[in-house]
Amino acid sequence: MTKLSVNINKIATIRNARGGNTPNLIQIAIDCQRFGADGITVHPRPDERHIRYSDVYDLKKIVNTEFNIEGYPSEKFMELVKNIKPEQVTLVPDPPDSLTSSAGWDTINHKSFLKEVIYELQSVGIRTSIFIDTNLKNIENAVDTETDRIELYTEPYATMYPVNKEKAVENFILASKLAKECNLDLNAGHDLSLDNLNYFYKNIENLKEVSIGHALISDALYFGLENTIQMYLRQLK
Repeated sequence: MTKLSVNINKIATIRNARGGNTPNLIQIAIDCQRFGADGITVHPRPDERHIRYSDVYDLKKIVNTEFNIEGYPSEKFMELVKNIKPEQVTLVPDPPDSLTSSAGWDTINHKSFLKEVIYELQSVGIRTSIFIDTNLKNIENAVDTETDRIELYTEPYATMYPVNKEKAVENFILASKLAKECNLDLNAGHDLSLDNLNYFYKNIENLKEVSIGHALISDALYFGLENTIQMYLRQLK
């Protein structure tokens, strides 16, 4: 069964736009779990423009499913996640000022760096995943970093899907097969939506988890949060 982790960054963005505590990020996380989500994902950035570091500590107290923290492994980020000890840390190669994740790791040139970071996380009991594209060389070299999982960056799939869904998914099929051969568990995320999720799910082997934020929170404005989470869960069947 593929798990659905809800990325709640956008809730924090709305809250921060006006100050105060509306919408209540912690209550939203509680509700997401109550409504069936298998996990909660956050991506704290250095400028704290959405998720604040203090939010992560508050969320640790109430997340009773799977807590997934994404981010670039800066000194501050590593200190945070080693204190929190979430079930999973997803390493992304974003520079501090990036708007959103837009590429995967080059596991050839950054192999030694990633291996060191991953060892540090695993030594305190944290499962690791690294954000990666469908370049097969990057997947092959991910094995040498000793990561537990890779997370496929799915924006190229989402962009191509309305034009040619078979072509959109073909590189991801190859990537998933190689990951399976390499004994790497597989996550996926970025621009997955109600429109394209089910087709991706049906075609990708060994898909353990999808992390979805922007589309899911946007859909919740129309359909309500509880209904929206159930709609996404139905795409994973």
